[in-house]
Amino acid sequence: MLSAAGLGAEEEAAYRLLVRTTEVESDALAEELGVAAEVARRTLGSLLAKGLARAVPGESGRFTAVAPDVALAARLHRRQAEVDRARHAMEQLTGEYLAHARRREAAQLIEVITSRTALREQLRLLQDGARHEVVSLCRAGHVAMTSQENTEELAALRRGVGFRVIYEGALLEEPGMLVNLAEGITLGEQARALPALPVRMIIADGELGVLPLIQHTDGLTQLTAALIRPSSLLDALKALFESLWERATPVSLTSPGSPLDADHLYLLSLLVAGVPDKSIATQLKISQRTVQRRIAYLMERAGAQTRMQLAWHAARENWL
Repeated sequence: MLSAAGLGAEEEAAYRLLVRTTEVESDALAEELGVAAEVARRTLGSLLAKGLARAVPGESGRFTAVAPDVALAARLHRRQAEVDRARHAMEQLTGEYLAHARRREAAQLIEVITSRTALREQLRLLQDGARHEVVSLCRAGHVAMTSQENTEELAALRRGVGFRVIYEGALLEEPGMLVNLAEGITLGEQARALPALPVRMIIADGELGVLPLIQHTDGLTQLTAALIRPSSLLDALKALFESLWERATPVSLTSPGSPLDADHLYLLSLLVAGVPDKSIATQLKISQRTVQRRIAYLMERAGAQTRMQLAWHAARENWL
C-alpha cells in the first residue's frame, strides 16, 4: 500500500512494526518479521535514510518510527510533484506527436474502431484520462455498454471532472436508467434531455472524441466508430453539442432558487423531458398513484390546470 511513497515490501512491513511498537532493536525486528538479521539491519538502514525511522536517544541500537503524517506526507508530496511533471511532459509530447502526425498523414486525425471490445476500451480510456470536462450525447439503445455499466463516469465525477450529458427521451424510459441518472446528478453531472438526438458521441476536454459511424447494429452489420482528434470535424461536433445543449431540458435534483425539494424537482424534470408516468413509477419503485399525487401537488402549487401550464410556469419561475 505504501509503494506510492517509495517503500518496498520489506520496508513497509518493518515500518508498520515500528509504528505499532514504541521502540525495537534490529534483532527483535528480524525475529518479528521472520527475516535474517542482516536483512533487518539493511531494512532499518533504508528506513533511517528515508527519514521514516530514527535512533532512540541514549539507547544504543534501538529504533523508533517517525510519525507517518510527518514522514510519509513529504514523500507523497514529492511523488505527486513528479507525477504532475511527468503528466505535463506527456501532454507536451502528445501535442508534438499529433502536430507532426497531422503533417505526415491526414488520416491520423481519425482512427477507425471496428469492434465493441475496442470501442469499450477506448471509452474507458477517454473518461479515465479526462481532466476537465466530458460532454456526451446519449441515445437509446446502447452500442458498447449501458449507462449502468459506465462506472468510469462515476469515478471521473468523484475526482472532479465535469460532465454535461444530453439524454434521448427514449433512453430515460429504459429500466434502471432514472436511478443511474440520479446517482450521476448527485455526484455533479449536469444532465439535460431532448426527445431525439441525431448521433451518439462523447468528447473529453475538447481534445478527443468518439463517434459511432453506424448508429444501429443488428448483429449482421459490423460496428464502426471513429476516434477523432483535434480538427475541423471535432470542432463541428463540439458546436453541435453546444447547440443541442441550449435547446435541451434540464434534469435536476437541485436548482438555485427553486422552491421544490429534490423528489418533486426530479419528477418535474422528467415530466418536462417527456418521460411517461408509468416509466417514472416503475423505475423509481413508487406507485403510479404516488406519481400522479405528486404531479397534482406541483400543479396546485403552480396554479396550473394542465401539465402544459405546469411546464410553462416552471420555465417562467425558473423552477428547473
